[in-house]
Amino acid sequence: MHFLYQSILKQKQANVKTVNFKSEGLNVIGNLYYPANYQKSESYPAIIVAGSWTTVKEQMAGLYAERIANEGFITLAFDFRNFGESEGEPRFWENPAMKIEDIKSAVSYLQSLPEVNKEKIGSFAVCAGSMYTLMAAAEDTRIKAIVTAASWLQDKEAVKLFYGGEEGVSTKIAAAQKAKELFAKEGMVEYIETISTTNPDAAMYGPYDYYLNPERGAVKEWSNDKFAVMSWEDWLTLNPMPYASKLKAPTLMIHSDGCVLPQYTKNFFSKIASKDKKLDWLETDLDSPLQQFNFYDQEKEVSMTVAKASQWFREKL
Repeated sequence: MHFLYQSILKQKQANVKTVNFKSEGLNVIGNLYYPANYQKSESYPAIIVAGSWTTVKEQMAGLYAERIANEGFITLAFDFRNFGESEGEPRFWENPAMKIEDIKSAVSYLQSLPEVNKEKIGSFAVCAGSMYTLMAAAEDTRIKAIVTAASWLQDKEAVKLFYGGEEGVSTKIAAAQKAKELFAKEGMVEYIETISTTNPDAAMYGPYDYYLNPERGAVKEWSNDKFAVMSWEDWLTLNPMPYASKLKAPTLMIHSDGCVLPQYTKNFFSKIASKDKKLDWLETDLDSPLQQFNFYDQEKEVSMTVAKASQWFREKL
């Protein structure tokens, strides 16, 4: 099956319910998935699932949450604040600090559920969600196991490779600071396109089929034309690398040379404090970052990742 996600959406209704929890006082909306053989009398390990930047729960997070739930877990995919159905202003503001707190709030929510084993909560993430998840887990020991796939991990030098070198990064940060001032003074939010094949000033510029194709990630719940300019400062100055030395939970990282910034995943992994860690490096003929997008919804990468992640969570939780 070429496009996996739409087929999964058709199957998920029986074992999913919409939920609402608070994060720093704001409402966060998510989908809670239950395994097919769910029994009310039992408690289950639970997994928080996070997708890439700017995304909503109907994209890769929901896909992986559904598939991992089918392996016997309760899973939670949610809209981070400022996105989707969740509260938060300005809309479409990619704020890493808030997203990290949202993951911690999701842990608190799961621990409040009688069907969840409070001592068996893990977290799974794809792409940029890996940064937020790893940083949250480094600070919150209630997260007992982590799996990342096709992780986006950056530092000051890495962002220059994608955002126009030092000059491009500085220009974007300055624009973000100006946009924050405008919002503070006048309540106005400056937006650019989230993705474009023609506008180099878009947040993502290029022929990235996942985000452009309505049969894949271009779902109606996601915005392809609204990225808050103020996001640039928060995004481009984020450095998750120092958090590796604080990470004590068992961690599995799945990556390849065909994914984004492969050396950064290797660097982060090497510095993880936990001795219970594994770097699963896949063989591929695809050049970086072409395989990255396959991890979002393609059957080969998704099935492989779900199998490896589920096994890890069964062993570590």
